[in-house]
Amino acid sequence: MLLRTDPFRELDRLTEQFLGTVARPVTMPMDAYEREGAVWVHVDLPGVDPDGIDLSVEQNVLTVRAERPAPEVSPSEMVADERPHGVFQRQLFLGESLDVERIEASYDAGVLTVRIPAAEATKPRKIEISHTEEKKEISG
Repeated sequence: MLLRTDPFRELDRLTEQFLGTVARPVTMPMDAYEREGAVWVHVDLPGVDPDGIDLSVEQNVLTVRAERPAPEVSPSEMVADERPHGVFQRQLFLGESLDVERIEASYDAGVLTVRIPAAEATKPRKIEISHTEEKKEISG
């Protein structure tokens, strides 16, 4: 049910997280966990306008794309430039047991929350066992 990982993508993500570049800024930190029959993902996007967030799913890959514009200050006036800006993108590989047709998302206080429910076919269900109580007579 949980997300599959690509080891090379994780290596790229860690490199970006520690080094970051102007072309590819630091990635979006996230938490993911299972609760109440769904996978919940929280992505930190401080300072991003909700209209600047694009969330899409294609072939069980959830893509989060967001843009934080650079401050409108000329470089000669900049005293510190540590906050990443530009386009951020993160892809999550979703397991087959998740229902990508019913994904829900909300954005509040700089955190994007995505709820991905489990597919009905993968939820545990009780199977009833039938039995008969026929009595057979033995003739002798």
